[in-house]
Amino acid sequence: MDLAPEELQFLSIPDILRESTSIPKQSPKTFYLITLTLIFPLSFAILAHSLFTHPLLNQLQGPSTDPAQLHHKWTLLLLFQFFYLIFLFAFSLLSTAAVVFTVASLYTSKPVSFSNTLSAIPKVFKRLFITFLWVSLLMVAYNFLFVGFLVLLIIAIDSQNPLLLLFSGLAVFVLFLVVHVYITALWHLASVVSVLEPVYGFAAMKKSYELMKGKTGMAFVLVFGYLTSCGIIGVVFGTVVVHGGSDYGVFARIVVGGFLVGLLVIVNLVGLLLQSVFYYVCKSYHHQGIDKSALHDHLGGYLGEYVPLKSNIQMENLDV
Repeated sequence: MDLAPEELQFLSIPDILRESTSIPKQSPKTFYLITLTLIFPLSFAILAHSLFTHPLLNQLQGPSTDPAQLHHKWTLLLLFQFFYLIFLFAFSLLSTAAVVFTVASLYTSKPVSFSNTLSAIPKVFKRLFITFLWVSLLMVAYNFLFVGFLVLLIIAIDSQNPLLLLFSGLAVFVLFLVVHVYITALWHLASVVSVLEPVYGFAAMKKSYELMKGKTGMAFVLVFGYLTSCGIIGVVFGTVVVHGGSDYGVFARIVVGGFLVGLLVIVNLVGLLLQSVFYYVCKSYHHQGIDKSALHDHLGGYLGEYVPLKSNIQMENLDV
């Protein structure tokens, strides 16, 4: 990002995408290793998950007269889901920590290497995890609300009440599309705040909410585009690789599966870069200048370097 901080606020979505995709060129080896060790396993697990659960689900749906065998299959499925979710969230947070830290290091002209990034991850991970827990509480409340309106929609269909059907259908649509995307955008921005500023958890969510004001539409488009891309890749993978055994040969499924995993790796990497760049755009829009020397020292704290005592005002609320 060679632009002056005050110019970042004027970036359009194509400009942000262009800036984001140019960042790995500044340290290709570091981003290659981050992609290979963190983003690739995450992307592979997201798609390959259905390859393992699909046979188990088919067996559970089939006729079974042995309760012990049925119990064993359910145990296997639940254990697999449990470890999959742990792996998913762990590598998601690790990938976020690595990319945000590396982008910030490049922004402040701090020496960048994969070993430095790995050294910073343990301290960054703790902050991201606490923020994630707060976001999870928000998602639990959202899911309760969504399920409530979904039940109301089923009741409306069953009772053939047009007014209730319209109300519940509209509520489910708004909750699923608008609220879900907004919470995801809030989480992504709060993750960047947790790494780059001396706040995390609920305070990072609050700061994220304030930063998104005036840029909510842009955040919605970016997150919706990311989720849509992931959704399309998942649907094609499920259709061709998981369920396409009778229509496609083994070689074709392997080639398509490998291509889709690679495509999802690119989408995830670009998504992480976008959320980092979007943070600087929001800071610029609200005229909250970032003191590069203060940010440089803040990042050095993750590496165990000496951090001079500085006021938080050097990190935020500086008029441009």
